[in-house]
Amino acid sequence: MLAYITWTADPVAFTIPLIGWEVRWYGIAFALGFLLGSWIVLKIWRNENLKEEWYDKLFFYVIVSATVGARLGHCLFYAPEYYLAHPFEILKIWEGGLASHGGTLGILIAIWIYSKKVTHKSMLWTLDRLVVPVGFVGAMIRLGNLMNHEVYGHATTQPWGFKFIDNLAYVHRGATPVFTLPSHPTQLYEAFFYILTGFICLWMYWKRKDYQYQGLIFGVFLIGIFLSRFFVEFFKNIQEPWEQNLVQTIGLDMGQLLSIPFIVAGIYFIYKGLKERKAALAKK
Repeated sequence: MLAYITWTADPVAFTIPLIGWEVRWYGIAFALGFLLGSWIVLKIWRNENLKEEWYDKLFFYVIVSATVGARLGHCLFYAPEYYLAHPFEILKIWEGGLASHGGTLGILIAIWIYSKKVTHKSMLWTLDRLVVPVGFVGAMIRLGNLMNHEVYGHATTQPWGFKFIDNLAYVHRGATPVFTLPSHPTQLYEAFFYILTGFICLWMYWKRKDYQYQGLIFGVFLIGIFLSRFFVEFFKNIQEPWEQNLVQTIGLDMGQLLSIPFIVAGIYFIYKGLKERKAALAKK
């Protein structure tokens, strides 16, 4: 007998009376993740006695760049033909469609501007502090995906498989869609690795001052997030039908291809940081 978890959670947490606006669990999870992340960064700021105005401006840059980047990333990475033909549809962010890779690129561009105009420090100085809580934020977003019955995996016979009842539009990777079977809860797989990454970054910042060479925490973050994303994608349904040909041709989907540059960058920054650490220890 096939064992599985029937996932019947309602994506809507509650509806605001009179106006009828739906408040979804995804939005709540996103907000909680942001509040947790901002609190941790504030603790870092106070720990180093940094300027409060830097902190205020940082989150303005991050919120705007992450939102714009994630939306443009989804539109241009996954459905460029449609959105280039219907550019005003890009503005309809309330209809869904955000890409984490695009959000990351947007934040990197914003941090470059922020570093030039606000702190006058290197990008890596800012990123080593900013990314400490981001794993937890990413985990909350994936839990929001779970509540939305979206971004899940292909069929599985494992007892922890989830049988989702909503949002069955994803295309099964490499085969005919079979939505009557339980699926890999890839949202939880990613959330686990993101939380693990968050704890490692917290440990490096608060407990191991000898690992705070510029770019090292950022490099660990990139590996923790994007290497795990790369492998979890093998269990995940592809997001757009055209990715089917991509998977059949090279064995990788768009999410995996977009993760590779971040993984390479992570390896580089870890190597660079450890090299500096080794040289500094040798001088003692």
